[in-house]
Amino acid sequence: MAPRVLVSDKLSETAVQIFRDRGIDVDFMPDLGKDKEKLAEVIGQYDGLAIRSATKVTAALLEKADHLKVVGRAGIGTDNVDKDAASKKGVIVMNTPFGNMITTAEHAIAMMFAVARQIPEASASTHAGKWEKSRFMGVELTGKTLGVIGAGNIGGIVCDRARGLKMKVVAYDPYLGAEKAEKMGVEKVELEELLTRSDFITLHVPLTDQTRNILSKENLAKTKKGVRIVNCARGGLVDEAALAELLKSGHVAGAGFDVFAEEPATDNVLFNLPNVVCTPHLGASTSEAQENVALQVAEQMSNYLIDGAVENALNMPSMTAEEAKVMGPWVKLAGHLGAFVGQMTDEPIKAINILYDGVVSDMNLAALNCSVIAGIMKRANPDVNLVSAPVVAKERGIQISTTNQDKSGAFDGYIKVTVVTDKRERSVAGTVFSDGKPRFIQIKGINIDAEVGAHMLYTTNEDVPGIIGTLGQTMGQNGVNIANFTLGRASAAGEAIALLYLDEAPRKDALSALEQTGLFRQIKPLQFDIA
Repeated sequence: MAPRVLVSDKLSETAVQIFRDRGIDVDFMPDLGKDKEKLAEVIGQYDGLAIRSATKVTAALLEKADHLKVVGRAGIGTDNVDKDAASKKGVIVMNTPFGNMITTAEHAIAMMFAVARQIPEASASTHAGKWEKSRFMGVELTGKTLGVIGAGNIGGIVCDRARGLKMKVVAYDPYLGAEKAEKMGVEKVELEELLTRSDFITLHVPLTDQTRNILSKENLAKTKKGVRIVNCARGGLVDEAALAELLKSGHVAGAGFDVFAEEPATDNVLFNLPNVVCTPHLGASTSEAQENVALQVAEQMSNYLIDGAVENALNMPSMTAEEAKVMGPWVKLAGHLGAFVGQMTDEPIKAINILYDGVVSDMNLAALNCSVIAGIMKRANPDVNLVSAPVVAKERGIQISTTNQDKSGAFDGYIKVTVVTDKRERSVAGTVFSDGKPRFIQIKGINIDAEVGAHMLYTTNEDVPGIIGTLGQTMGQNGVNIANFTLGRASAAGEAIALLYLDEAPRKDALSALEQTGLFRQIKPLQFDIA
C-alpha cells in the first residue's frame, strides 16, 4: 500500500507533484492547517504531514496521528511543532535548513544599500511631491570595510557578495579557522577590532546565550563614528534602545533591521527614526526561497517514506530501526562527549578526532560521528542537527577523523573525543554501563567515573587539601545542591579535576565565590541535554 501524505499548508504544485512522481498518495489541502479540529479528524489517515508555519503540530494532534511517521517543515523554524511529543510518538521531524540562505544574504545586502543611500526615505519624499536632492546625500559601499559577525552559511554568502562589491571584509567568528578565512578572502579579527574598524556591520549568528546582546550598549559605544548596522539574523542580538540613542546622536549613521527582540513588532524604539530602514522579517520571503524549501521537503519526505533515508531530521540520528535499539545509549553518550568539549573550547576548532574502542567500533559510526559533531557545534549554532552537523563542520574547514580499534582496556567499549585547535588539544572519553546510562570515564587523560547530569560544574586545580570542602561549602552557601561529586588527579600534588553533578545551574554569585578563593585554575559550568 502506498504511503499517504497530507499537505496542509501552501506548497507549490511542483512540490506536490514530487510526491506523486515517487508513488506517494498525496492530498493537497493548503488551508486545512488553519482548522485544527478538522485536521485532528483526518490526521490519523496519513503517514506524512508536509507543513509551513500555519499548521500547529501539537501534542494533542500527535495523539490522533496513529500512522504518522514524518512531519516535514518547508523552512527552518519548527516552533510550530512539538518536537518532544513527536519524538515520544516516534515521529520524525524534518526541516529544510539550507533553502533560504541566499535569500536572507541578499536581503542583508539590500538593506545595506537601502541604508547607505536612504532609499526608503527618499522614495517617500519623492512620492510626496518633494524634490530633496540635497537632503539625501548617501555613501558608497565600494572601498568601505564591512564587519561580518558570524561567517557561517549565510554570513559566508554575504562575505562573498560584499567582496564582489569591492568592500574590504573583516569577520568575527570564534569557529572560523585561519585557513578557511583565507580561502573566503576575509580577514579574521576579534570582535573589538571589528567594532572599531567597520564602516558597516552585519550580523549572521543565531540567538544563543553567547550571542544575545552581542552589540550591547558597551559594544555599540566602541563602534566607529558614522557606522551603519544591519541585522537580518535574529532579534535580541542588538540592544535596540542603546542603538536608538546612538542613531539620534549621529554616532551611528543608519541601521537596517529585519528582525526585532519582540515580534510581531508593532511598536519599537527604532521605528520612525529617519535613518532606520525596517522590514517585517522578510529574510526568507522570496518566491525562489519558498519554492526551494517546498521542493526540498517533498524530496526529503519521499526519500524517507520510500527508501528509509533520513535527511535533516531534528529529533533522530541517521540509522536503521534495528541499529537504534542497540545504539541509542551510545548516540546519547557521543552527543554528551561532543557537548563537553564544545562547551570547553572557545577558540576555532581545526580538527575533531574520534576513537571508538571495543563493542562500539562495530556500530554505525557515521551516526555516532554526527552525534559527536552536533554536540560540539550546538554551542555555536543551536539549530544544528545530526544530519546538518557534518555539513556545518565541513563549511568551517574542520577536519574529522575516525579511528576504531579492538577492545583495549577495562571497558567493553568506549568513545574518546579529541578537539584540536591552534593552541591545544582537549579530550574526553566515556562509556555506557549495563544500566544504559552514559558515563564520563576520562578527562584530559585523568581517569574518573562520572554520571552525566543536565547541570554540571567542571573545575581544575592543584592537588592540595581543602578543595572538596571549598566546593561543597560554596555551593551550599549559594543554595546549590550537589547530586554527585567526582574527583580525579594526574598524580599526587599534580593537576586535579572535579566534576560536580548539580540539581540546578550554578548562579553567577556561586561561580564568583569560587573564583575569589584563588584555588581553581578553571571553573566551567556545563549543560547537557539528558532527555
